[in-house]
Amino acid sequence: MKLTDLTVSRTIPATPEQVFDAWMDPKSPGGPWLGAAELSLDPVVGGLLYLKVEYQGRTWPHYGRFLRIDRPRLVEYTWVSEATQGVESIVTVTFEPRGDGTEVTLRHARVPDDAMGQQHREGWTWILNALFERFASRARR
Repeated sequence: MKLTDLTVSRTIPATPEQVFDAWMDPKSPGGPWLGAAELSLDPVVGGLLYLKVEYQGRTWPHYGRFLRIDRPRLVEYTWVSEATQGVESIVTVTFEPRGDGTEVTLRHARVPDDAMGQQHREGWTWILNALFERFASRARR
């Protein structure tokens, strides 16, 4: 099986600390965990994550473990799902200050280079857009 790396990024109108905290908080609007049908999250190095996502009329379980957490710069965890064909892929999210905002870059390494693997780009882009909207709508108020 051929594997590839996917990278998506977005500048979020908030500080790295605010964006990092939103990413890690399972109750935070715009975070990757909000809206999961089921969630078990232990956000410490070595801690496990499990989430079930409802998408296109199906349930998609995801499993992983936290590898690195360096607030507010980086979080890294493994990611295993049907879409990775059981391969333990690695998600690395960095939070870099950019003027009044934060450049969030998500690299998903070792994703199968097929249609299901490539759908991760769409999913991560959706999450970064939701994170952007969470902070942009707050700034508009």
